[in-house]
Amino acid sequence: MSSDPARPDPVRPADAEALALARSLLSLDHAALAWTDPDTGTPGISRIAFARDPEAGMLTLVSGLAPHFRALRDRPDCALMLGEVGDRGDPLTHPRLMIRARAAFVAPDDPGRPALRDRWLERNPKARIYIDLPDFAFVRLAPVSALLNGGFARAFHIAPGDL
Repeated sequence: MSSDPARPDPVRPADAEALALARSLLSLDHAALAWTDPDTGTPGISRIAFARDPEAGMLTLVSGLAPHFRALRDRPDCALMLGEVGDRGDPLTHPRLMIRARAAFVAPDDPGRPALRDRWLERNPKARIYIDLPDFAFVRLAPVSALLNGGFARAFHIAPGDL
């Protein structure tokens, strides 16, 4: 939102077309995850496997060896960027969705974890090699706010509940 009352906010509330575009971006199987290093306070970014699970919401599976594992555990505020750059044209004209989120680890003994694991493997069968290793954990990414850039002059606020 614009902090200058004389200047209107150029980002509009989402309409049905914007919501449909945002939901299509949520079907991607990867995202960029921004996190804060708990020791230095500096930002970091990682490419992650991503899913919008019907029961758990937005989700990733993280290795304890990844720097974002400890970062999310210690400082759960994070952000995601979902989008694909097309084969042609200016990359900044392609749709992308930025989501501010809060990370929450799924406990190994969570009663919903077995079903979550099964659904993850349906989407990512190659994860069978590492999904049960003791250092891997599911992380829910609860949306706090979202901004859809649908291309030039097409920016929309997306409510967390609409994701």
